[in-house]
Amino acid sequence: MERVDIGKYIVIDPEICHGQITFKDTRVPVDTVLTFLAKGYSVDVLLHSWPELSRPAIEEAVSLASQSLQARYAPYVSAAAATSQYDYPVIA
Repeated sequence: MERVDIGKYIVIDPEICHGQITFKDTRVPVDTVLTFLAKGYSVDVLLHSWPELSRPAIEEAVSLASQSLQARYAPYVSAAAATSQYDYPVIA
């Protein structure tokens, strides 16, 4: 498998962390950073813990995770919106 650039700051490289998704030029797994964010750690704390990361890199990871979640569950969201009794807009 070859290196795959996922975004400007994120990569899959079989030579780094056994091919986990990491931030470019680091050994920091993206899922680790997202997990800490989910647990309530601030971006500032994460940047202090991993000074090799940047705010735009973390923002890209959050954005890509959000896009992935929306793409994976889009059919369910569309079906739920069609049967909803509320008149809320569907965010796609």
